[in-house]
Amino acid sequence: MMEKITFCIPSKNNLRYLKTCLPSIRINASRDDHDIIIFVDADNDGTIEWLEQNQILYGYRYYINPKLNEELYGIGKAYDHCVFWAETDICMIFHADMMLGQDADLNAWKHLNRGKVVCATRIEPPLHPNAGEKILEDYGVWPEEFDEDGFDLAVGKYQMAYEGKTTTGMFAPWMIYKEDLLAIGGHDPILKSAREDSDIFNRFKLYGYELIQSWDSLVYHLTGRGGQFQTGDTQVKDEEWQKLMSNSTKEFIRKWGSNVKHTPMLDPIISPKYDIGIVMKGGYQLLEALEPWCSTIYLKEPDDLPLYAFRDMISLYLDKEQPNTSTDLLKKIIDMTFWSGIPSNNILVNIDQSTFTQEDYNIIQNLSEIIDQSGEIGKFNVGNMDIEIKEMNDYKDKLIKL
Repeated sequence: MMEKITFCIPSKNNLRYLKTCLPSIRINASRDDHDIIIFVDADNDGTIEWLEQNQILYGYRYYINPKLNEELYGIGKAYDHCVFWAETDICMIFHADMMLGQDADLNAWKHLNRGKVVCATRIEPPLHPNAGEKILEDYGVWPEEFDEDGFDLAVGKYQMAYEGKTTTGMFAPWMIYKEDLLAIGGHDPILKSAREDSDIFNRFKLYGYELIQSWDSLVYHLTGRGGQFQTGDTQVKDEEWQKLMSNSTKEFIRKWGSNVKHTPMLDPIISPKYDIGIVMKGGYQLLEALEPWCSTIYLKEPDDLPLYAFRDMISLYLDKEQPNTSTDLLKKIIDMTFWSGIPSNNILVNIDQSTFTQEDYNIIQNLSEIIDQSGEIGKFNVGNMDIEIKEMNDYKDKLIKL
């Protein structure tokens, strides 16, 4: 018999999804006494009232954001809150817009051990591309139209076809020993409501954990219904979610020095993390584009911009972007007009807006890989940029633990 586990489920106005998610756990889990912890991060749809009324029926505990509807914890911090209060050794990170398949918990647990993270396989409606890491079959795109019988038949079919099959990769829902999650400090709270999964999967891999996908552990996933497509058309992403995603993507780039990367089967690909300083001569748009991609950005006054306008540009960017990032931009952005210091970064990139092209920007986005593959100490040109490499220290291992 499998060990008792805790399902950890954040909810941000997700009542309609919880009404389908929770019964699926109680009906299909191999044990009927698993713990369920729900963290209510926002409630404008009657979530708390419903949870109060149905707590005995479904047997869960729930916690409420102390600043409910004023300030979000974010999904990663909400998960960690659930894990902190879990009384079992094993936790399963679960989305509100997922329905558990028969014995999915047991079939994931069979592969679990200390130093391993095991995820289930998603069955999803055919709304997004499939690179082979999931199964595309339509059993409804909204919880109210979920075809439970059809999904149950599919689960039985695929459990027979894929019994014992595993691949390397990671996506929610995933199961882990609580102590293994705590060992690296949990999720990074700077990634409020997006990219938190990519960040922690990178850190799992760097820490040496084995990432396993079990193909006879199956869930139905409504593909972002609890977030990006929460309230409307499946082709139009929620405006609040888009803003959170944009901010979290920039935070991810600031932290890792690259975009999210993984194999088609969702095994993380982690680029080197270098100490890169950009010396930039240009305006607001170039500053906005380049700032996330470096450790420090040094600003030179453009020839066509008066000093007062140059200073106003910096202030405008700080006012706009500082609320969206944990990085102290006052320290990161250096106005070189009256600065007498010398850039001290391991790698320096000199950029002039008058010659900077889209191709150059593409190079900036992949600079870590370029340096890793062909860089060497010294000065050279790439595109229209002058680059000086003083040292090639890779700092990515310093990002593992919070």
